[in-house]
Amino acid sequence: MNLKHLLIILICISFKTIFSQGKDDFKGMALIKGGEYLPLYSSDSQKVFVKSFYMDIYPVTNVDYLAFIKSNSTWAKSKIKRLFADSLYLKHWVADTLFNMNIAKSPVVNVSWFAAKKYCECQGKRLPTNAEWEIVAKSNQTQADASKSKEFNQWVLNWVTKHSPAILPNVGSTFKNYYGVYDMHGLVWEWTYDFNNALTTGESRGNSSLDNTFFCGGGSFGSKDLNNYASFMRFAMRSSVKAKYSVQNLGFRCVKTKK
Repeated sequence: MNLKHLLIILICISFKTIFSQGKDDFKGMALIKGGEYLPLYSSDSQKVFVKSFYMDIYPVTNVDYLAFIKSNSTWAKSKIKRLFADSLYLKHWVADTLFNMNIAKSPVVNVSWFAAKKYCECQGKRLPTNAEWEIVAKSNQTQADASKSKEFNQWVLNWVTKHSPAILPNVGSTFKNYYGVYDMHGLVWEWTYDFNNALTTGESRGNSSLDNTFFCGGGSFGSKDLNNYASFMRFAMRSSVKAKYSVQNLGFRCVKTKK
């Protein structure tokens, strides 16, 4: 083999390696096409344009989170600073790196926003914005936007009004939506990056007084879509928590910006 042939082979191997690494970066993720999103409380002129991005196909599981803890011990339940999580953090785990194996593939819950954000960052990812999450959540099995489907909205509403089981089902237990993403509804609520920006303030964004009718049932009358009460309940839930809270039915998944 002469030098020329050797160089050609090395170049081919290099390109193959680079290409494979690029694909691996998005392994276990689905590509979500960007578009316009109209927040729940807004006028038509306040539409948000969302760029295309990748989203985890499944919520983060207890096994996934265990691997994170083993590499980042300061986020273990006995070591985490109370600034970043309350006393309920990972309360369903037996110890720092131990939990009942029947929840191994269940979505991890009792995780604060700070911890979820750190987990995503360690994967080279980030938490989704409200707009990104809601765009994916609008899809059923066959439609990118099923927000006008009475059957779909009723199915989601039936779930959000039920109590969570003591042992959560494994990820992938619910339907695969239009984008190829599982469990947007049916297992757990999920953190978003800007969870505390779910509500607007007053009649104008320049008014800093929070309109109290946006809380509880009264807020549904301000919704752009009065049929989508499940969406309102998500926004109300997000606005009722703080970043250090750990909730037994609140998990998360990560996204990555499409370059």
